[in-house]
Amino acid sequence: MRLRSPGVSYAIITFGLAGLVHSLSTFQWPNPQLAYTDKMIYESGLNLLAQGCPSRDNTTVPAQWLRIAYHDMSTHDVDDGTGGLDASIQFELDRPQNIGQGMFDSLNDFRNFLFAAPFFGMADTIALGAVLAVAGCGGPLIPFSAGRVDATEAGPATVPEPQQDLASHTEAFRRQGFTPTEMIGLVACGHTLGGVRQVDFPLVVTDTEVDVQTFDTTTNFDNIVVSEYLQNTTQNILVVGPNVTTRSDFRIFSSDGNVTMQRYVHLLVLSFALFTPLASFLSSDMFNETCGNLIERMINTVPSGVTLAQPISEPFNYVVSEPLFSYRNGAMSMATTLRIVNISDNPSRTVNMLWADRQGSSCPSSGCTSPSTGSLQASLGIFGGIQGLTADRYTFNATINATTSISKFWFEINENDGSDLIVVDNGGSGFVIGQDSVFIDNGRSKFVFLTVSEISYQRLVVAVRGDTSSSVSITTFDPHSDASTPPYLPTIMTTNLQLDDSNPVEGGYTFFTANVTGTVTFLNISGNVGDVSYAQENFDMTVVDFPFAQISQ
Repeated sequence: MRLRSPGVSYAIITFGLAGLVHSLSTFQWPNPQLAYTDKMIYESGLNLLAQGCPSRDNTTVPAQWLRIAYHDMSTHDVDDGTGGLDASIQFELDRPQNIGQGMFDSLNDFRNFLFAAPFFGMADTIALGAVLAVAGCGGPLIPFSAGRVDATEAGPATVPEPQQDLASHTEAFRRQGFTPTEMIGLVACGHTLGGVRQVDFPLVVTDTEVDVQTFDTTTNFDNIVVSEYLQNTTQNILVVGPNVTTRSDFRIFSSDGNVTMQRYVHLLVLSFALFTPLASFLSSDMFNETCGNLIERMINTVPSGVTLAQPISEPFNYVVSEPLFSYRNGAMSMATTLRIVNISDNPSRTVNMLWADRQGSSCPSSGCTSPSTGSLQASLGIFGGIQGLTADRYTFNATINATTSISKFWFEINENDGSDLIVVDNGGSGFVIGQDSVFIDNGRSKFVFLTVSEISYQRLVVAVRGDTSSSVSITTFDPHSDASTPPYLPTIMTTNLQLDDSNPVEGGYTFFTANVTGTVTFLNISGNVGDVSYAQENFDMTVVDFPFAQISQ
């Protein structure tokens, strides 16, 4: 017996984790930006590059990611609202303050491990890189908000430089929106990772036998950079370097008589006297909390007029993937997935997808039902590992009456432990299918590989409920760039589809086709049938499952 109707909203789940109470959140579907942001935080390949604070070129990947994020943000001016974290760094790499192979490597990381979207560009990716960098090296989990707008030109050359005096640094950080105390904190937080490369800054690191002079003796995100400074054991070249002019960290750290720096370790000093491990933990926790807040503000520093989406600090409890449709032999099929964040592992769980038809004649009032066809564990990346969360992704492939079609769908989760069914129904409205007259046919489309030329592409087939007088066009978003150096700009192209001779008219559907590159990630579909226009925006090509076709030519 179904215990709740599809009009019931998401169940709210709370659970204890490491002594804290977490409430996994939801959002009103469809919201491609939030769904994609969740995917980028928890399931993108960027997680793999930052996991475990991996080394690269005698520094770490996260250190390079955190540096590029600050340098990108440094163009901000609070007085006129311009600049900020907007990917203008792509146009600024020829400046002395932005020197370093790490800048190019970081942008290549973001370019090569990014399924970019129209609503999640390079600026968002740079900001996310900073968040993953901090967490990957053992630092705090920083909430992330998407919605940055990529710049199309360079910003002002306002990145602080080591040879500048304290007044210049204080003014630079004021312009960015930070007080003198916050300047001390942000520099300490940034310089817990990485160091200074000799070849890039020979006036700072004068010993030519040294490749990178690190800021402290650990690679992790911790307050050792502070404690070593206060104990006069620091190796920070910007504190004790042979060139007094470039001792910028010393000038900044000591600018308030070390009051701020001592705040980050005073409990650590106390722990030496009391032999209390908890005091050391609290000191590190205070440093992490301060750094988390400052770095969140840093990455959220954007030009005026740019509005960021709601922050995400934990995975959404339910995420539905793009529904994929296909029509063949008089029947329509719909495939989708549902990711469920686990309260606890339950191999006995069963999940059903239900749907209502458009005419109310083929499905019962409780909805047509299709059980899950299987499940796989979904890795939740660095954040999920730290939060102790796991997830399962359930797959569905339903056969739908083509005549009565589908108007909306929802899910029922049965833990089979005596508890109530959980209804996942998008806040009571169901996951509504806006139209079924123009859609990409997932079964007829193909991923084509030409064996001789080794060229691959996607052959899209769009089904149109209409005759040959209908028309279809697509606007594709391809984040891939053929440029060998930054800036890496997406390719946006509009294509008119042609009648597909290999797929004749069937069941009132006419089929149109076009070839697109295999790197297209999102597209918009626009169709005209008679006097009626249909549209589907932000179709997610990263979840399609086209049949593979290998052709010898």
